[in-house]
Amino acid sequence: MRLYFAAPLFNPMERSFNADLTARLEDAGHDVFLPQRNGIETLEDPDFDSEAERMEMIFELDRDGVVESDAVVAVLDGRVPDEGVMIEIGIAHENDIPVLGLKTDDRVFASGESLNAMIHGALTTLDDSVEALLDTVDVHAE
Repeated sequence: MRLYFAAPLFNPMERSFNADLTARLEDAGHDVFLPQRNGIETLEDPDFDSEAERMEMIFELDRDGVVESDAVVAVLDGRVPDEGVMIEIGIAHENDIPVLGLKTDDRVFASGESLNAMIHGALTTLDDSVEALLDTVDVHAE
């Protein structure tokens, strides 16, 4: 199954987690688009006239990765989920692409609310462990 891996990727810990989980998904036979590996970094000698142009290219590459996937794996850890992940979830939802959520930490936005209702409504599934997510991905691949 073709998966898009939506997750924060702005520090070594996040990138390491993403790479490790992606490796497990690929070991299980899935084809994973990991933005930190398959996104803008894959362009040979990119030459942008402005930061806005570079950001537009990142958006286009990642949007295409979402739209071309069979499902999106969305990491929702943190007090509030990453803004880019939210956009990727929205793109997937509007294109009828299942979104398989993963939230392993218990920090929350508001007391009694583990996820914003708008995020929850766009998810197909929500798991609280990597092992459960791997099982969910396998079920959706069948």
